[in-house]
Amino acid sequence: MKALRIVGASGALLAVMLGALGAHGLKTVLSESALHAFNTAVEYQMYHSLAVLLVCALPGLSARMAAKAAWCFVAGTVLFSGSIYGLTLAGLSWLGPVTPLGGLTMMAGWILLIVSMIKGR
Repeated sequence: MKALRIVGASGALLAVMLGALGAHGLKTVLSESALHAFNTAVEYQMYHSLAVLLVCALPGLSARMAAKAAWCFVAGTVLFSGSIYGLTLAGLSWLGPVTPLGGLTMMAGWILLIVSMIKGR
């Protein structure tokens, strides 16, 4: 779980940094819709970074299922937010189909967390 705590905290730090970039450095560079998409990616990255930390802190979970949930949050964030960053900042249109896969992976993480709560103490 130590690795997950580090990944969760690092993801949250990166979300703050990217949020500042969006608020101060990209307003004149991106269109309004691209900036909105970028900010959505930052929000989901922060939510799921905090979710990783929450999974590490909640007592009584099934450890195996909780770890799977947390890694789904990490992978989902990379796929979802990462693809949106690539779309908005680099114009990598081929990343478009990756975004919903990231969302599905995040949803799988929430389902695994629920199962972990049910199976835990």
